[in-house]
Amino acid sequence: MLLLVGLGNPGSRYAGNRHNIGFMAVDAIAKRRGIGPWRRRFQGVSAEGPLGGERALLLLPGTYMNDSGRAVAEAAHFYKLGLSDVVVFHDEIDLPPGKVRVKTGGGIAGHNGLRSISAHIGNEYRRVRIGVGHPGGKDLVHAYVLNDFAKDERPWVEAVCAIMADNADLLAKGEDASFQNKVHLGMQAKGFLPPKQSQDPDE
Repeated sequence: MLLLVGLGNPGSRYAGNRHNIGFMAVDAIAKRRGIGPWRRRFQGVSAEGPLGGERALLLLPGTYMNDSGRAVAEAAHFYKLGLSDVVVFHDEIDLPPGKVRVKTGGGIAGHNGLRSISAHIGNEYRRVRIGVGHPGGKDLVHAYVLNDFAKDERPWVEAVCAIMADNADLLAKGEDASFQNKVHLGMQAKGFLPPKQSQDPDE
C-alpha cells in the first residue's frame, strides 16, 4: 500500500492558503481518480482506492501543520508501511511557483510539517515539493504561506494540481523522475513555466 499525505491546516480559514497546496494536490488526486469517500480516521480524513496498480491511502491530517507527524505515524504504523511507501505533498518556498520536485529524505528547510513527520517516522520518506515562490525575506515567510493564493495565482495552482493528479500513477509505480518530468512538461505546455530553466537547488 502507498500512503499519500497532503500537508496543510484543517478548516475553511486555511483552505486557500499557500501552506495548504499539499491538501489541494491530494484532494485533486482523489477527485480525478474517483477515490473516496473521505472518512474521519488517523487523526484526519482519509480515503482509499486503486492507484497505478497499487492500493493507496490518501490522508489529510487534521492535527494542524506542526503536528502532522502524529497522523502520518498512526496511518503508517497501522498498515506497517516502510518509509518508501510514504509520499508527502507540501509547499516549497525555495522553488518557483508551479515548479515540482520529487526527492527522498533530505533537509526540511524550516517546514514544520516535515519536521513533525521526520520526528515521528524518520526522514527517508518521499516528498513532492510544490513551489509557491518566496516572499523575498525570511521575516515575511510566515505571513506569506498563511495567506491565500492571489487571484492571479489560481490558474497555475489549479493546473499543477490537475497535472499531478493525471500523473499520480507514476508515483505509485515508484517512477518519481518520470512524474516530475511529466508535471514540468505539462506546466510548460500551459505556459506556467518557461521552456528552459536553470537547475534549482535540491535543498
